[in-house]
Amino acid sequence: MKTKLTLALEKTLYYYCREAGAFPVEEVTMPDDAGIVDTLSYQEMPDLSIEWRCYELKVTKSDFHSKAKLSFVGHYNYFVLPLNLYQEVADEIPTGIGVLIYRPFDKDMLATATEAPVTPGYLTVARPPRRQELQVPASQLTTRFIASQAREVNKAKQMETGLKQYGTDHLYQELKKRHQHYDIYDPEANFYDQFIEDTQSAAVTALQTEVDALNLELHDLQQRLRED
Repeated sequence: MKTKLTLALEKTLYYYCREAGAFPVEEVTMPDDAGIVDTLSYQEMPDLSIEWRCYELKVTKSDFHSKAKLSFVGHYNYFVLPLNLYQEVADEIPTGIGVLIYRPFDKDMLATATEAPVTPGYLTVARPPRRQELQVPASQLTTRFIASQAREVNKAKQMETGLKQYGTDHLYQELKKRHQHYDIYDPEANFYDQFIEDTQSAAVTALQTEVDALNLELHDLQQRLRED
């Protein structure tokens, strides 16, 4: 499960890449046990060459020291880190690996902004990367990139379909998994109570609609009877 901070870094990095003219996708599995790239970006350069960039997102020191393989297989490779973590691990970052620092937007600034930003924060370059040769064949990078994009498109289509794709039993099991979030002392914060309230409200609205329709039919019938 991704933390809130990890999601903030991921979203900010996505838009950072798009603004640079690159096409990013998250969680791309590499061939030959080369690990999983947190974010892989593809960009066509003015000379029509293709540039690949790999980004590893880390939010804690234990996360940074994880035994998970670092998939720095692109032309340019980066760590994406919160400022406080970068200050702790700066000396451990290998030569040639770039660093992007994440900073959240100031809450006071957001409160006075005329237009809400699309990201929760912004990125700055703390250390530029050094170009290297690809560590996996370009054709395999392309294949894995396309497969990951297809996965994201499928997820988006499932979101559009919504809950209609799931059976009642499946939904019930998912609700049971969330029972630990139920707080009897704060009913307004509970999904269950909200669901029941929304369901009852929908039922009342539906019944009121039927009553209104019946009243309209009755009125029309009475009018016709008077005319006869």
